[in-house]
Amino acid sequence: MLYHLFEALKDFDIPGQGLMSYLSFRAIMASLTSLIVALVAGRKIIDALQKKQIGETIRDLGLEGQMQKTGTPTMGGMIIIIALLAGVLLFCNLTNIYIILLLITTLWFGGLGFIDDYIKVFKHDKNGLSEKAKLIGQIIIGFGIAFTVCLSPSIDTDTLTTTIPFVKSNEFDYAWLSPFKGQFGVYCTWAIYVIMIVIVITACSNSVNLTDGMDGLSTGTSAIVAVVLGIFGYLSGNINNAAYLNIMYIPGSGEMAVFLAALLGALLGFLWYNCFPAQVFMGDTGSLALGGIIGVAAVLMRKELLLPLLCGIFFVEALSVILQRSYFKHTKKKYGEGRRIFKMTPLHHHYQKEGIEALIKKPVRAIPEAKIVARFWIIGILLAVLSIALLKLR
Repeated sequence: MLYHLFEALKDFDIPGQGLMSYLSFRAIMASLTSLIVALVAGRKIIDALQKKQIGETIRDLGLEGQMQKTGTPTMGGMIIIIALLAGVLLFCNLTNIYIILLLITTLWFGGLGFIDDYIKVFKHDKNGLSEKAKLIGQIIIGFGIAFTVCLSPSIDTDTLTTTIPFVKSNEFDYAWLSPFKGQFGVYCTWAIYVIMIVIVITACSNSVNLTDGMDGLSTGTSAIVAVVLGIFGYLSGNINNAAYLNIMYIPGSGEMAVFLAALLGALLGFLWYNCFPAQVFMGDTGSLALGGIIGVAAVLMRKELLLPLLCGIFFVEALSVILQRSYFKHTKKKYGEGRRIFKMTPLHHHYQKEGIEALIKKPVRAIPEAKIVARFWIIGILLAVLSIALLKLR
């Protein structure tokens, strides 16, 4: 709103007015605004949640310090969303197609997570929204984003290419995946691209949701990813920077840097209350929204194939669950009893749980939660640096 106000008054000589034309200035202001709103509103929201006794119900899984978290307020994702919207609405160009799509994504996934949390807390149904209903909601918005990307005249999709390292010009053309040529091959390429977008958005949302199991883990890791995506957005939206780094130039995508800066501020503000020992949990309201934002932002700036590396923590967490379930079902069918690869999944709980290491068959001591989170953050930072560095390899 401030951006549009200053644009409307550009004919008047207002001191400092020109600063609003700089992405870097608006990104800094959006980040600071979201940080302050998260800190101020966070305290009030936590107090309100405590008064209404909206606390997390904890199942005893034999994890160190787990039962001490019983009653900790949940649905704290509202803090992130409110703070994010404050920074975005004030300093983003709200007519930019990328910002519009990211706002829709935030509200859609945040609403989906809110419904899930509401059922768990107020309806006292620990299962919350069914996996099928949640998946349908994610797929619907995935197709909505995909078709908008493909059909909107504001988004350049003359060629269905994306950024990937180790390839000439750092570009991967989805046409390479089509088994057909000619016009039918073009249709096939578009179908592959749409399906890829839906898979990326759905996978990101669920992966972040699975990672949200320790104080500050999902929040801190998402903040690291937001920084890198913000850098990618800023570079991709500048024709000179894009040419220098030999990455795709995407007109208008620089505005996403402001959005992601606001997200970073909101996450840091929330982390103030969510770090160990957490005063509030984000719940599905926050985790589904964060995953959706990351997935959509990556798709819009054509960096979706970098996500397995950039979001390596989320990727491995989700992979651990898939491997555990698949192996358990396979061994149960083959031997009559299910066997496990990990002591517990998602992966962060494997390190937190005392017991026999499934692979090496030796007892392993549990690692304190705060140490696991810190080490995952370090790995996340290394992956982030590697993701940026690989863009120079071709």
